[in-house]
Amino acid sequence: MVLDHVAAAADWLMDKSLVLGYTRIGPAVRRAWWPHDPAPRALVGRHVLVTGASGGLGLATARGLARLGATVHLTGRHAGRLDAARASLLDAEPLAEVVVHVADVSDLAGTARFAHDLMTDVPRLHALVHNAGVMPQRRTTTPEGHELALATHVLGPHVLTQALRPALSDGRVVVVTSGGAYGQRLDAADPEYTQGDYSGVTAYARTKRMQLVLTGLWAGDLAAEGIRVHSMHPGWAATPGVTESLPRFAALTGPLLRDADSGADTAVWLVATSDPIGTGGFWHDRRRRPTHYAPVGVETHEQVEQFREFVTEATREALSAS
Repeated sequence: MVLDHVAAAADWLMDKSLVLGYTRIGPAVRRAWWPHDPAPRALVGRHVLVTGASGGLGLATARGLARLGATVHLTGRHAGRLDAARASLLDAEPLAEVVVHVADVSDLAGTARFAHDLMTDVPRLHALVHNAGVMPQRRTTTPEGHELALATHVLGPHVLTQALRPALSDGRVVVVTSGGAYGQRLDAADPEYTQGDYSGVTAYARTKRMQLVLTGLWAGDLAAEGIRVHSMHPGWAATPGVTESLPRFAALTGPLLRDADSGADTAVWLVATSDPIGTGGFWHDRRRRPTHYAPVGVETHEQVEQFREFVTEATREALSAS
């Protein structure tokens, strides 16, 4: 949908103001001009995998997909939380098909095995939604030796996407990232965050910047297989990731925070829309957004290639064993 000049100017102003664009005000106003909803039951007969789906944005995304008829596969680290998530989805959509899988995306070898096993039962996936997220209070490494936020947001998703390529042919990959990426540059020289004082908030934002770069790399690499790749950010939503990890921010912005369904709207739309939206975009409220708030600190070609080489090498063993 092409915005008229007035709507485009209003949308730009809201996006740059943050408060107008990222809070519940954003969708309330933008609904007047954003693209139409996917067709009812648009995903009947299609399988979609959502990582980190036991609560928050992941569960809201799964709920939106189930309403459209998808068979939704939920992953998470805790069986009890996944079972509760499945029960809540079936309460809302009694006829929904919901399958749960205990899987930890930060475990690279385990993620590769999970992908292999999933394709045995589900040879064709319509979409993969990367939503799993963490914000460690202190620097923590996985048993495989990777910083936890990096493993969860970057390396694990890369393993899962690459391992599921045969099932995703002509499908879609959606990465749920964060507007926090705007505050960080790509650090290709120290992706494991070994230097300087560690901050969980910074680690989260650093890896969200990496996700934007990774989206572009995947879009180019997977285009020949018909796999369309997009990233999106949900704005400021009242989810456990915000209320528990950023309590002061949540208290300050509380009345303006979106609910989880509003935050997940663009992810659901990207999975289900029939609009010709191409590949490689960064989206918010159903519109492409720039990957940098201002034209400063833009990653160079050399930095991107250094980052690509790091991700390839860090995931090589897990992928070669799958």
